[in-house]
Amino acid sequence: MSAPVPLRLATPAKLVSLPAAASPSAALHGHAHALVAGLAEPLVTGNRVDLLQDGPGTYAAMFEAIARARDHVNLESYILEAEGPGEEFARRLIERARAGVRVNVLYDSFGSIGTPATYFDHLRANGVNVCEYNPLRRLGNLLSRALHLRDHRKLMVVDGRVGFIGGVNISPVYAAGSSPLGASAGDAAAEIGWRDTHVRVEGPIVAQLQRLFMHHWSRHSSIALRGTNYFPPLAPAGSQRVALAACDAGRRRNPFYRALLAALDAAQQRICLTTAYLVPTRRFMRTLLRAARRGVEVHLLLPGASDFWLPLQAGRSHYGRLLRGGVHVHELQGALLHAKTCVIDGVWTTVGSSNLDWRSFLHNAEANLVVLDAALAQEMERVYAADLARSKEIVRAEWSSRGWRQRLAETVARRFEFFL
Repeated sequence: MSAPVPLRLATPAKLVSLPAAASPSAALHGHAHALVAGLAEPLVTGNRVDLLQDGPGTYAAMFEAIARARDHVNLESYILEAEGPGEEFARRLIERARAGVRVNVLYDSFGSIGTPATYFDHLRANGVNVCEYNPLRRLGNLLSRALHLRDHRKLMVVDGRVGFIGGVNISPVYAAGSSPLGASAGDAAAEIGWRDTHVRVEGPIVAQLQRLFMHHWSRHSSIALRGTNYFPPLAPAGSQRVALAACDAGRRRNPFYRALLAALDAAQQRICLTTAYLVPTRRFMRTLLRAARRGVEVHLLLPGASDFWLPLQAGRSHYGRLLRGGVHVHELQGALLHAKTCVIDGVWTTVGSSNLDWRSFLHNAEANLVVLDAALAQEMERVYAADLARSKEIVRAEWSSRGWRQRLAETVARRFEFFL
């Protein structure tokens, strides 16, 4: 295996060249050991993982897979909206259902609260099985802790052979990718697009994605999943070693959280983290700062604008400590950042639904794919460098002199961290 290519990170001030991992085989071995220990499960070999960027590219790949479906389509999404891509998904899913393909759709009640009931009624009337996760119309859910429990996963399995997982919801906000809509990139009046990441997977790991979906469906739907070939034999599709890190809503033990902390502790060269919401636990902060203190180059790519101001300001309330600890903090400009990814030492990569916040760690059902592969990590690092090229690096001296309004917003948001 060739050594990972050094990552060049473009910032407004300078180009930062990070060193290549001294020994890729040693890095892979160390991270494999940490990952297996963190998940308490062996890695799955023989997979192929293809990177998908933003909504249009992700939807195109998903539409192609749906068109090829011959046995079943299992779709799970936190947000499933009726307009834009939601219309096309409905049309394609109904067409497959009419052709005899079993189609099962699981959506979150809170995340899809704005979607009219007629949308799901139309799916049901045309042969699609639909399950609503944690229905808000139930009074008991509104008056209990269940209000905080949400299915935040975004995944799809077709014929038990092809899987999709990542951060992309089904929503019109993804219509044109992460470039400004209808204007040049410098036009502040333009509606900004959404920057997100998803992956398409083939190989034995798809069976784990399938089990994850079926487990959720069996717990929350009265419709039995029967009569189809959900687990066909899966031959190797590539050479990548992969693990699935997932948790149910409300569980105190989060496999992805453990795996991420283990990977951060094992990091020797560089950490490139991207998240839409940074509302970190104390343990996560300690682990990240400990890595920076031992000389690891740590970069955090965060949103410069958000669809929800509280998590944005809660995250900013931690900037001072991160900057003092040597962490490089960047805010993406010209697009709304929704991706949840991490690349460590040019060999360890994750893509999924988990943000770096209390909600993902404690309250939500989440799912992330973790891949140990230098080629995918290099591709992810090239994407990361391109994102940093249109980001603003937060400078410690400037941040220390921010105004009282910004400080007040951070203080208010910080009080609600546990619920964000």
